[in-house]
Amino acid sequence: MNSHMSHTKAIRAQLLASMRTGEYARCERLPRESVLCVKLGISRTQLRDILASLEREGFITRRHGVGTIINRHVLDVQTRMDIEVEFLDMIRQNGHVPAVASIRTAEGPADEKTAAQLRIPVGTPVLRVSRLCTADGRPAIYCEDVLEKALVRGDYTEEDLKLPIFHFLQEICGVYPYLDLTDLRAVPADEALAGLLQVPLGAPLLYMEEVDYDIDGKPVFCSAEYFADGMFRHTVMRKKL
Repeated sequence: MNSHMSHTKAIRAQLLASMRTGEYARCERLPRESVLCVKLGISRTQLRDILASLEREGFITRRHGVGTIINRHVLDVQTRMDIEVEFLDMIRQNGHVPAVASIRTAEGPADEKTAAQLRIPVGTPVLRVSRLCTADGRPAIYCEDVLEKALVRGDYTEEDLKLPIFHFLQEICGVYPYLDLTDLRAVPADEALAGLLQVPLGAPLLYMEEVDYDIDGKPVFCSAEYFADGMFRHTVMRKKL
């Protein structure tokens, strides 16, 4: 990620934190753009890009003649399913202490389903990374990420794999996911998942099947994610367009 994007992302996070728990935590509106630019040390163009992204996600509403309204009811939501949140952050946001309990990697040929998701020929070498995340020591999320082996351009360690998959893709593969499409449904725990997540056989799990794409629309990885029941509360924000 280039320095401009990193700086903008950091300023955006700073502004969100200010609205949640900082100097704007008790405010109904944000200051004027000219004031915010000075406070944040950014240009008017950068600020407007940040405000536009916050408005798309429902955190603020900009109204001509009124100003920038802070949507406190949206800010207070712990976990948003329509916004990408790293697993450890998701666990933390739900009031638990997160950890990565185990990591496994395996290389092999892409099967038909994976090949279709990644738009590669069947049999293409892929890397599969499996992670088990815990909340307060209890198994909470099991995830299997799959990417084409040819994307891996450098050496990596287990510490790299403990970080979010997006770190691995950016730092090791030079790939920058832009958006994902996710299929969401409930599934019963089979024998393997019941053992991993320490739940009864057949217990309901929230299942997300995800494909992430770069800005050009090319698939860069796919994943299967399983969430233990009763540990998370997910909210979806849907705006009327």
